[in-house]
Amino acid sequence: MDIDEDKIDEVVLALLRLTLHDERYAWKGFDWETTGRLHKKGFISDPVGKSKSLILTNEGLQRSEELFQQFFTRPSKN
Repeated sequence: MDIDEDKIDEVVLALLRLTLHDERYAWKGFDWETTGRLHKKGFISDPVGKSKSLILTNEGLQRSEELFQQFFTRPSKN
């Protein structure tokens, strides 16, 4: 199976929005490969460490919100 890791990264970044606390911290809960890729892309701080949270960068916060809206909201019914 040919897996599109960029799509996985987008969905994980969107889901990090659900666990945000203290404005830019999100709970670790996704695999190391994915969080490593998100770090390399500049969306989160280095995920390696004892902390139970990740820190989203400014770009990561903005992109997380955009992706959350894209994947998980319904269109308005007017």
